[in-house]
Amino acid sequence: MTTFAEFVLAHLPPAPARVLEVGCGHEGGVAYELDEAGYDVLAIDPHAPEGPLFRRTTLEELDDPGPFDAADAGRVLHHVEPLASGLDKLVSLAPLLLVDEFAWERIDEPAQSWYESHHRALRAAGQEPYGPASIDEWRRNHPGLHRSDDLLRELEQRYATRVLERRPYFYRWFETPASEQLEQSLVDAGAIPAIGWRYAGVRTETVSSTALPR
Repeated sequence: MTTFAEFVLAHLPPAPARVLEVGCGHEGGVAYELDEAGYDVLAIDPHAPEGPLFRRTTLEELDDPGPFDAADAGRVLHHVEPLASGLDKLVSLAPLLLVDEFAWERIDEPAQSWYESHHRALRAAGQEPYGPASIDEWRRNHPGLHRSDDLLRELEQRYATRVLERRPYFYRWFETPASEQLEQSLVDAGAIPAIGWRYAGVRTETVSSTALPR
């Protein structure tokens, strides 16, 4: 399946466009892949790695005025608080936004049952999944996350949606290729919902300014 780095690279303008990565984490997100492809990258996170591509800061505290040609955010916007002002700043910095997210509120009873049983099966086989054994416990430990519908509504107030694709997500918590294929087959069969989603949007004023006259 397509990785988030591949998704980002497929939608970016040509290198050496300047790209802001929000929430790169301690592993660096997709910054290394973008740098290797010739992009001018600034990746931010309070726990970002050391190095010239990275800065240990938050979106709220970022003092770089831009402009950037694009921004990407992998599994971080559901944490941004306050969300509206964070997105206002992001849309002011870059006209194109690429997002990798998950819709935790879509984890229904069949999805939860499958996830937890697969987690138990992997552990019984001697593997230790990254994700939690109990979805209920995970929910208790992660209060206050933004729902995907709320996040999408805020995005669509600022961006014209170019891509919105639903996709598997649990496999990230299992960290096995077979789990990804199995989850995709269940999603395709309608047995469980797609928990993950990816989004590409263009700033609405950019869309208006580049529209052909009627």
